[in-house]
Amino acid sequence: MITSDFSPFRLRDPNLTLKERFLNLSWCYIFLIFLVAASGFVVLYAAANGNWEPWASRQFYRFWMGCAVLFVVAMIDLRFWLKYAYIFYIGAVALLFFVEYFGHDAMGAQRWLNLGFIRIQPSELMKIALILALSRYFHGSSLQEMMSMSAIVIPSFMVLIPVALVLKQPDLGTAVLMGAGSLTLFFLVGVQMWKFAALGVAGLISIPIAWRFLHDYQKERVFTFLDPERDPLGKGYHILQSKITLGSGGVFGKGFLQGTQSRLNFLPEKHTDFIFTVLAEEFGLIGSVSLLLLYLALIFYGYVIAFRSTSFFGRLLALGLTTNLFLYVFINIAMVMGLLPVVGVPLPMISYGGTVMLTLMFSFGLIECVNVNRDVQIGRRGAYDD
Repeated sequence: MITSDFSPFRLRDPNLTLKERFLNLSWCYIFLIFLVAASGFVVLYAAANGNWEPWASRQFYRFWMGCAVLFVVAMIDLRFWLKYAYIFYIGAVALLFFVEYFGHDAMGAQRWLNLGFIRIQPSELMKIALILALSRYFHGSSLQEMMSMSAIVIPSFMVLIPVALVLKQPDLGTAVLMGAGSLTLFFLVGVQMWKFAALGVAGLISIPIAWRFLHDYQKERVFTFLDPERDPLGKGYHILQSKITLGSGGVFGKGFLQGTQSRLNFLPEKHTDFIFTVLAEEFGLIGSVSLLLLYLALIFYGYVIAFRSTSFFGRLLALGLTTNLFLYVFINIAMVMGLLPVVGVPLPMISYGGTVMLTLMFSFGLIECVNVNRDVQIGRRGAYDD
């Protein structure tokens, strides 16, 4: 008989030691994470013209901090995250409200909280908190309940509140990621397709209204996406230089530290949103495809972990977080190729950024937590099933 006493480090087998949990980690998944991160260090080194400072060294330290977060999160009982999912969500929403009144301005947006010793971006934390909360809500709902309109009202508001707060910062890219990731969970739990179709029609009808509420720079991004050459030295400069850099690498690239677009600083934001173009110029199509294959393997492995989980909460959590990673990669690469408007979405573990790195490692830790607890069956109220 399994005890119902709660402990954040209790698994289905109460005699399972921390060492055994450590050995139950998916080391192949962790190895893939290390490979992607190592690729990021190399590209950031190249973006700084062969210097570890200022980007590669800081990214390196942040990655190892993130590794500590990953292993701690992975060792915690999955039911701990189930129990406190709503509290985590409420805390993340509160931080978004704090940004509105006490946020730190940077590059024309108010998205950061300055805590003195560190700056955090609450919208990045919200991506994880939202998936946690939705997974918790849907875990306690039956398929029959999800067929009714009333059952999706509460989770819909759970999505709309943070999305609205993030749009107000403004941060359209993060808002899109939140909305798309949430819709994936709605689909996975059995919400009927006609509801998605109705949402799509409503979205199309509301475009003229939403257009009026967009900031001028956001409207310019849409115009630039449709015709980058309308202002080649202004609004269209980023995407035009990005395309030039992507194409100049050819099949095999110009060689490590030989990228002219990057070294001569023709490419803006080369260490953040447009870092994929630095990789493409120096390592060519071969290097670009290799990175994409690493991402594909990481995403595939995340879905494998999700479907191996016997608990519905764990399955939804791993699926949602892995889909979020996929959206990161897809939107960033489509953006730098000119297939989507520039919305400020970084490339996971490659683009320079502290909060993004730590939240990504946190999400990887949660996926590993699902893997460690894959044989644990959790009832709808959060108790272990016998």
